Amino acid sequence: MDPEYAPVNGRKRPQRPQRTHREVADELRARIRSGELRPGQRMPTQAKLADEFGVERGAVRQALRILQSEQLLTNVAKGAPATVAGHPGSALTGPEAPPRPTTAALTPRIAAAFEAEHVQIDAVCLTAISLTLAIGEPLRQIHAGRMKPAKVDVRVLLPGRNIDLAFPVAVEDSADGRRGGRHGGRHGGRGDDPVHERWLAMRNAQGQVLRHGLLALRATHGIDVRVSFRALPFTPPVKLYLLNGVEALFAYYTLSRSEAQIDQENVQTYDAQGTRSALFAFEQGAGMRDSAFVTQSRLWFDALWETISSELQLTS
Repeated sequence: MDPEYAPVNGRKRPQRPQRTHREVADELRARIRSGELRPGQRMPTQAKLADEFGVERGAVRQALRILQSEQLLTNVAKGAPATVAGHPGSALTGPEAPPRPTTAALTPRIAAAFEAEHVQIDAVCLTAISLTLAIGEPLRQIHAGRMKPAKVDVRVLLPGRNIDLAFPVAVEDSADGRRGGRHGGRHGGRGDDPVHERWLAMRNAQGQVLRHGLLALRATHGIDVRVSFRALPFTPPVKLYLLNGVEALFAYYTLSRSEAQIDQENVQTYDAQGTRSALFAFEQGAGMRDSAFVTQSRLWFDALWETISSELQLTS
């Protein structure tokens, strides 16, 4: 027993402060990078790691999911112990880690966030496709009985239905700032703009799937769930995800010219592939720069939510 925490005169001294899941991840990452844990080697069970670090299994699972998102571990979500990745030494982590596509980077981080007792997710995005896909994984884990948060709060900011979107937009409608063309002008109503209507249908469908999947946890598992949407009066040029108030994931919407089939007609559009956008991760406690970015991102989101955003209806 550590003498510092040994009983004195029959009285126990205060216990050692429990480690956070990030501290557990840091220690395991160091073991992998040093070669103490070799490529292809199975990790100790979650129960053994929890006992070693003196933490709950939930903290261990969060740590393992972080290392999986950094491509240092595989098979984290499966029943067997996780496995050290084949070439962990080549995977950069922390401030040196390169960004990864949203589809690859968001899911493990969302899943790790759901290990918390109170899950808090805030998002600014164009359609919520990436968020809906990513939340599917923790929903499966909850239904399988592998995790169960007590409370889930999700807030999503999306563009309003009647604004002139900067994108997606038909190429001919965007030239020289003009609106109109063969599809009609959006100022006269959105129903005659098939590109806008296609985006709106996608926004509403993804939002409804996200809301239904989360709210179903009330009936099936007794989890306290709140899902809220508000409308922005502009097209967000970036996407932002805030996880449990301690992590910010940020990506740029990069536009390209593409062709979409709308109403059996091929239409040239300017649009962004949000699921492929490179996602940059910032964490509280990972340095002054990261901590400041997370704090300012939270302030920015809250300001938009409480000021210029308005009620959003996920209907046609």
